[in-house]
Amino acid sequence: MLESLKGKSVSVIGLGRFGGGLGVTRWLASQGAKVTVSDKATPDDLAESVRQLDGLGVRLHLGGHKDDDFVKADLLVVNPAIPRNMPLLARATEAGVPQTTEINLFLQRCPAGVVGITGSVGKRTTTAMIGEILARKFTTHVGGNIGKSLLETLGQIAPDHVVVLELSSFQLEEFPRIGYSPSVAVITHLAPNHLDRHGSMDAYAAAKKNIFRFQNPQDVLILNRDDATVSAWASEAPGRVAFFSAADEPFSLLVPGSHNQANAQAAWQVAKAMGVDRATAQAAVKDFQGLPHRLQFVAERRGVRYYNDSKCTTPGGASVALEAFPARTAVIIVGGSDKGASFDSLGAAMVNRAKAIIAVGATAERIIAAAVRHRPTNEPPIERAFDLSVALRRAAAIAQEGDVVLLSPACASYDMFTNYEHRGQTFVKIVNEMK
Repeated sequence: MLESLKGKSVSVIGLGRFGGGLGVTRWLASQGAKVTVSDKATPDDLAESVRQLDGLGVRLHLGGHKDDDFVKADLLVVNPAIPRNMPLLARATEAGVPQTTEINLFLQRCPAGVVGITGSVGKRTTTAMIGEILARKFTTHVGGNIGKSLLETLGQIAPDHVVVLELSSFQLEEFPRIGYSPSVAVITHLAPNHLDRHGSMDAYAAAKKNIFRFQNPQDVLILNRDDATVSAWASEAPGRVAFFSAADEPFSLLVPGSHNQANAQAAWQVAKAMGVDRATAQAAVKDFQGLPHRLQFVAERRGVRYYNDSKCTTPGGASVALEAFPARTAVIIVGGSDKGASFDSLGAAMVNRAKAIIAVGATAERIIAAAVRHRPTNEPPIERAFDLSVALRRAAAIAQEGDVVLLSPACASYDMFTNYEHRGQTFVKIVNEMK
């Protein structure tokens, strides 16, 4: 039986400019906890999030952290974006203050079976496809790293429902605190990502493995047969293992690319494990139009199609996006803030497939250097642009009828934009204003 939070002093560490801590803060207040929100960002930076906490009696300590909020609380709820080596978290641990996360609070209380999806690329689209399929048979709730917090809907979730969660490495990093893994787990792919946070590929992979580390023998782990590293994890699985591949019997899809076929195959393996037939799965994914900022078709201008893949923040993801289109038809716009990944393989992929490369942002020079290393001639052309508007104008000038202009940055967005959504929305706005 979980201990009641009523009357407990709970500090939420990190409200976030984009409201990542809003759901858990509101839920804690509804449970009768005495909630303090601590964030180093200023009240002006957090104005929209703060507005949504009006009337809840939550204390706000913004513009810097206070020691007492960490060491004198009954519980810390730590936003996944907060670095785990933060000195104040270490002091809280020394003081014996327990720590948790929003997703852990939810999983400890969720009465329904859970399907969890993770991976360096593909997890969000796979999560959405699984949600579409399972909704044909079950009352289904989709959340985690996609959409809003499900904590506030706990009262609407019944034991015979299904919860589908996209899970990031930051969230999975904290699963050992509660010894939990979902009963059906999917790993789509593994490639270097978030090395600025995890420090090494081994640490990053270890975080991903938490999605199945605590499974029971009757649970199911679904792995990508086409990824040698991921498929080898089958030997570590406590339960049954199933595999998927982009080469499996194909589904009819609207969304382009073999990677989306792989996403559909992963979703199908989940469906099979949960007793859904293939015809139902096909009907669910046939009209799936993809997600905003994930190979999202924006418009066609003078015979050139424009795609917004702003959600792509890894070099591997950008390479996959290029493969969705015929070779030498995509003018790719890449670059952004640095997460510590190597661009060497992306450089090779762009030289082999792109019609032209336009680099922007803080990583532009590194990306250009990686491409030049693999380019024996002056083809494809490579340009440096100093903002997205200029990059798009240059891309439009290079592209010809039948080509595509692809924003697939391979990097985070924080050098020029508030988040990947802001970047994608800016791209869409500029394209829609083009003649």
